[in-house]
Amino acid sequence: MTATLSFLERVQQIAEALLEAERTEPVAPPRPPADMARHIAVGPLDDDDTAGRTGLTCMAGVAPGRAGLPIEDVLDALERVALATPRTGTRRFFNQLFSGRIEAAAAGEMVASLLNTSMYTYKVAGPHALIETALTQHMARHIGYAEDQGEGVFSPGGSLANLAAMIVARNQAVPDARERGLDGRRLTMYGSADCHYSITKNAGIIGLGRQNLRKVECDQRGRMKPEALEAMIVADRKAGAVPVAVIATAGTTVLGAFDPIEPIADVAGRQKVWLHVDGALGGTTLLSRRLRHLVAGSARADSWTWDAHKLMGVPLSSSVVLVRERGLLEKHFSEAAAYLFHNAETELDHGVRSIQCGRRNDALKLWASWKHFGDEGYAQRVEHLFDLAQHMAEGIERRSSLVLTCRPESVNVCFEVRGKASEGVCEALRVEQLAMVGHAEVGGRRIIRAACVNADMTFDDIDAFLDAVEDVAPHAPDGDNAL
Repeated sequence: MTATLSFLERVQQIAEALLEAERTEPVAPPRPPADMARHIAVGPLDDDDTAGRTGLTCMAGVAPGRAGLPIEDVLDALERVALATPRTGTRRFFNQLFSGRIEAAAAGEMVASLLNTSMYTYKVAGPHALIETALTQHMARHIGYAEDQGEGVFSPGGSLANLAAMIVARNQAVPDARERGLDGRRLTMYGSADCHYSITKNAGIIGLGRQNLRKVECDQRGRMKPEALEAMIVADRKAGAVPVAVIATAGTTVLGAFDPIEPIADVAGRQKVWLHVDGALGGTTLLSRRLRHLVAGSARADSWTWDAHKLMGVPLSSSVVLVRERGLLEKHFSEAAAYLFHNAETELDHGVRSIQCGRRNDALKLWASWKHFGDEGYAQRVEHLFDLAQHMAEGIERRSSLVLTCRPESVNVCFEVRGKASEGVCEALRVEQLAMVGHAEVGGRRIIRAACVNADMTFDDIDAFLDAVEDVAPHAPDGDNAL
């Protein structure tokens, strides 16, 4: 690197190289771990250091060495790492529930990294504490919470946002649980059979026990059955359990289904249990007049999870946990720390409401993006995503080689290729660098799940993806349980 080439200029070069690679090669070449280790290695490396090694045994040249390296070498390695990383920003990435790139949000992320502040106190966070408050209040209004209701805090992902809500629900039901633990009491919570795996994981973390996260039967569209939920709560209470909370899902991970919040809220009210909505995927539908019927009854929930890094397209991670009753987050998460919290007024000291102490700034990128699009722009984007999914479903139905699993509930489209193993089709697409897409199980069958979450995609992109599926299908292995 020449003396006149600044650090930021070199980083800009890396970004430009990545953008060009995304344009010319939307799917990065797949590499086995040992080959990847050699490709990104920095510093001296013997010819046989990674030969024949796989997994965690091929880290020579990847792990830091005893001696440091020039910044030029490290930045060169960063460029190799960037270009070798699976490309989530392109129109051929259907693999997870995040994709795409928004310039304003990416700029916010980069600025937040340069600022490197923490969000626990106003003293350290400054304007970013105001930004986080403004965003969580704005989201609370969209949920339908009144002006004197609703508070929230950013969380590193929907799983931890769900965890925070489940802790609050547990403590509200058993007021001495935070101090004394459960004392042998059997608490139960309820989620649909298709709820996110973090709900089960969190039940183990907070002391309920995973078996006490009760899975409620779903209908054929993947939505929780309210009558089955109430019957299960009544039976558990008669058996001596203490029902604590119901977790409804607004946008399940595979089918993208929306549990019916209104009748579930009726059940929660009658049974006097907390209602949490895991809207990590589907929360953004609150911004659309056309789609918000999917979350009718949203304001009746006691708490919400909403991931902005999914349908709002900001960089990972940007998640929020919100509660209707103000003061509950501080009540259940605050701890005395005289070395940190110096203000009597804690309204802008968000650390008192968070599971975390040090916490990165995940609000600025969302703020920049939301300021850019506004509510109306985001409504148009999420509606476009739903239209993409419908277009894909219609395209699948027109192609005799493809079979639609079910009509899409939201942005996820599930289907199979006749006679072929779904996982084999997905791998063939990746190996041939045509697309990245995942597979999952629905009704005992292994299906392809295509997530339409990149709002830069067009109908032509969807058609090109389906063309690619048909192109690789003849080379994919036959399925054991193929249609």
